[in-house]
Amino acid sequence: MEKKDRVLNSSDLSLEALAKLTPDEVLEILKKGNEDFVNGNLTVRNNSQRVRDAALGQKPIAVVLSCLDSRLPVEDIFHRGIGDIFVARVAGNIINDDILGSLEFACKASTAKLVLVLGHEHCGAIQSSIEDVKLGHMTNLLSKIKPSVCIVSEYYEGEKSSRNPDFVKNVSIENVKHSIREIRAKSPILKEMEDKGEIIITGGMYNMHRGKVVFMDAG
Repeated sequence: MEKKDRVLNSSDLSLEALAKLTPDEVLEILKKGNEDFVNGNLTVRNNSQRVRDAALGQKPIAVVLSCLDSRLPVEDIFHRGIGDIFVARVAGNIINDDILGSLEFACKASTAKLVLVLGHEHCGAIQSSIEDVKLGHMTNLLSKIKPSVCIVSEYYEGEKSSRNPDFVKNVSIENVKHSIREIRAKSPILKEMEDKGEIIITGGMYNMHRGKVVFMDAG
């Protein structure tokens, strides 16, 4: 059932109210938004008005690093609208210098208080890395997923191939954790912000069948 716009929109917050919003509260907003998405509690938004309101500025509360996959409508998954969240997308939700720079911009130069690395089941990039695909620029991209394939292969007892959805899912989970570790290790800016409690860096796995995000950390 669709409902009138009742969801917290970051563009509606004053800078003072946004400053008082804690990273934990932002995480809860995304969790609640995902519950709304799973349960079909959708909000009717006046997007034409929101486009005009957001034209001269933005105050996103979080940044999501998502896979390129077209089946992940990131704003919808968290019941967010125009101007609410930054979204960085790259196949396999991997970390590179440009992605790190984008995450740093979102948190240090702008208003995001949460970094969420979002993986998913049935990921084509994960499957391609498992199969050691070599093709153009994909070769370098897929090499960044290889460490996760190797880690899971050491303990996984079933079929270790892209044809096994459970193996692919386990590698996808490890790949999210790997990206989180890469963020902390390679971005002193984001690591310091996290240590000071200014942001949260966390991960999640999207269930393709239910639309549910299971949140997790690097472990």
